[in-house]
Amino acid sequence: MAGPGRTVLRRAAGRRALPRTRRPLLRLTPHFCLRSQGSPMPVQKVLVVGGGITGSVLCLALAQRGAEVELVEISPQWFGVGHGITIQGNALKALRSVGVLDRVLARAVPFDIMRLRGADGGLITELNTPHTGGPELPSTAGALRSDLQDALCDAVHAHGVRVRLGLSVERLDRSPGQVDVAFTDGSTGRYDLVVGADGINSAMRELIGIDAKPRPVGMSIFRVVADRPAEMDCAEVYYGGPRFKAGYSPISPDQCYAYLLDENLDTTLIGPRAPLALLRERGAGYGGTWGKILASLPDDTAVDYRWIEAILVDEPWHRGRAMVIGDAAHACPPLIAQGAAMCMEDAVLLAELVTADEPTEKALDHFMARRLPRVRMVLENSLQLADWEIHPGTPGADPARIMSETLDNLTAAA
Repeated sequence: MAGPGRTVLRRAAGRRALPRTRRPLLRLTPHFCLRSQGSPMPVQKVLVVGGGITGSVLCLALAQRGAEVELVEISPQWFGVGHGITIQGNALKALRSVGVLDRVLARAVPFDIMRLRGADGGLITELNTPHTGGPELPSTAGALRSDLQDALCDAVHAHGVRVRLGLSVERLDRSPGQVDVAFTDGSTGRYDLVVGADGINSAMRELIGIDAKPRPVGMSIFRVVADRPAEMDCAEVYYGGPRFKAGYSPISPDQCYAYLLDENLDTTLIGPRAPLALLRERGAGYGGTWGKILASLPDDTAVDYRWIEAILVDEPWHRGRAMVIGDAAHACPPLIAQGAAMCMEDAVLLAELVTADEPTEKALDHFMARRLPRVRMVLENSLQLADWEIHPGTPGADPARIMSETLDNLTAAA
């Protein structure tokens, strides 16, 4: 399935990242916030810290329910770049709920199956992927991460969210019913709720007093975007080769995302410009379409290399009216391709609960009761798959069963 990664945000305010001809008009699904007069929302003003997928979806979900939303992003520019992303059905459902699904699917590649292959490309089995977002949505779509993030960025602006770039939170003071925030540019603000959506290496997590830290899983990933071979119609994974596994997914009409899972190599290699020669060396031994993709990569191909890390904050993610969600609270190996989906589910459910009629403290408790068991299941199963791949030949290992059972469980409401 698709590999992990975090969006790099580099869009100058007011500047378009792509030519107009490649950016379709934004069509937003109308949403209505129905509330009796004289009954204000428990949460009316929210600060979101981090402008990636999680933070952007949260901003949209809150704004559509009538909240006043402010987004701060530490990068001085804001748009999405990077590799491909696999968007499972439950993530597509979240995107539909915030009104950007049509734009994302206009360039993405939907598919309902995945294939497991041997290292030589021979077919092991073909799996029908459960429709975790409901039968009316594709079970999976491959997309360029930049296409997804650009759609979210444009929608956030269109919904009137105040976006502030090049700064973050320096200090916060919690008191009953509010949070006072001091920003790194010297400004201050008071909010009903502050949400850290600033990724696996979250500064907000430590700032609100949560000690959990990410840890290496024991495997790493090479990732590239390449030309899409004509025969590629779904995600495929190659087992039994010299590394843990290789795979790819179509992400646009003419591009694909290919990856190689390996042991942890030297940390000096980590970054967006790892040597292509090293990927070719480590990827030797895989045939079929994957081998064709590897052989076709031009010499200037950008190769992203990362160690895979995981984290689970196995306790409440909130401290008073300040909290973390998404990868800041839980991040898993990419072996079931549910990382982005878990983050988007967090955002949509949190917005729904804190803008309803119950007291915010109870809403946050209900949020944790619904989210923690679900993300724990995904993380534990992803770690089990990683362990089996690190230790091939483990008695009873059955990756196809674990993947299918996990996705079947996720067909239930988030």
